[in-house]
Amino acid sequence: MPETHLGHQEQLLMNVAYAYPWDIVGDPAAPERLAALGVEAVALAASYHATRAATPYHPAHRVLDVPHAAFYLPVRPSAWGRLVPKSPSWTTPDAYLQAGDALRAAGLKVHAWTVLTHNSVLGREHPDLVVRNAFGDPYPHALCPAFDDVVDYCERLVREILTVGRPDALILESCGPMGFGHQSIHEKTAGADWDPVDSDLLSLCFCRACADRYPAGTRDHVKAAIDRYPAGTRDHVAAIDRYPADTRDHVAAVDHSPAPGTRAPQTSTASTPTFTCVEEALGTLADEVRAVRVDLSASLRRTLVAAARDTAPDVPITIHANPDPWATAAFAALPEGEPGADVLVANCWGDPATDTARLARLVELCRPGQRVGAYVLGLPPRPADPEAQADLLRAYAKAGASEFHLYHAGLASPHRLSAIQQALRLIS
Repeated sequence: MPETHLGHQEQLLMNVAYAYPWDIVGDPAAPERLAALGVEAVALAASYHATRAATPYHPAHRVLDVPHAAFYLPVRPSAWGRLVPKSPSWTTPDAYLQAGDALRAAGLKVHAWTVLTHNSVLGREHPDLVVRNAFGDPYPHALCPAFDDVVDYCERLVREILTVGRPDALILESCGPMGFGHQSIHEKTAGADWDPVDSDLLSLCFCRACADRYPAGTRDHVKAAIDRYPAGTRDHVAAIDRYPADTRDHVAAVDHSPAPGTRAPQTSTASTPTFTCVEEALGTLADEVRAVRVDLSASLRRTLVAAARDTAPDVPITIHANPDPWATAAFAALPEGEPGADVLVANCWGDPATDTARLARLVELCRPGQRVGAYVLGLPPRPADPEAQADLLRAYAKAGASEFHLYHAGLASPHRLSAIQQALRLIS
């Protein structure tokens, strides 16, 4: 049955292996190796962020340093506005096209894996366009889609990939704001003991395009929720006073007094009230702040889906998505569904119960004809065990996944790649 957008009336299983262009360019054996996995398509990076990648199969190297985000098709100056992507120096400027041709010659479809707002090199060049937390700290890796220039860049990126790259499908990643979580060079943030709610609060953007969208007092409230103060100090009283009434009593009720004979530190996160969710931390501000954040992702998504349909109406669209309204990063918030997409893919790298619940929620959000995919990890900490991997795939399928997106066919060792291949055979 031919693929057309929103035309998948039968739930046909598709296996998609993820790969970088440099995994294929210069390695004549790569296309057949990927085809032998038992996949129908390869998600080939057309736009991707900085990384350092193992290349265990490539005849020319074993480790490849990718120092900045790059566009793996020729950069045509006339196609771009204020933000212009960089070409790679570690592979050919048309690496996507070369790799795509080689993959198609092996009988594989090519899906354009498109990373959108995650771009450190453009963030450093344009610091006025990046996400800033409540304290004003910039996140250079995170282009903020509240800015028209960022939306324009993402739209031009999608149109150029569809026009020049001619993919069989389009995959949109980081289709919304990036947040606090990021594997920066020599990351040194773990010792702050910020919990997941803190991370979500640190992900709220207060750049000049976002700050005025929130209710009055949101910035101070978020700062107070992240910074906890010892009881009895001036900072502690001031922090409590910044909370709304429904949250203030909870914060004040916790005893932060220092042990007898010790001096209270100026700040502490270890012995302060913890919130079970962002809504509890934000109190009465939660509904309005959540609506702003959800709309930020939804607005970008609608713009890009419309641009894709206008440029290449019959190319299916896959979106990396998370039903959590506070989600940021690669799997953007999509709590209400997206009728313009063909496939919604959920991250399945964590606890299997959490992952299957996330898949099931995306299934609930689907319109007739839409499918859900599971983004499956074949790398550590998952074991290179075909039976264990097959069990996970069965659980994802039971939760509603009809596509398996396999990460990563270029990074996995021969042993791990064999385990992925065997797991797919076990469930076929």
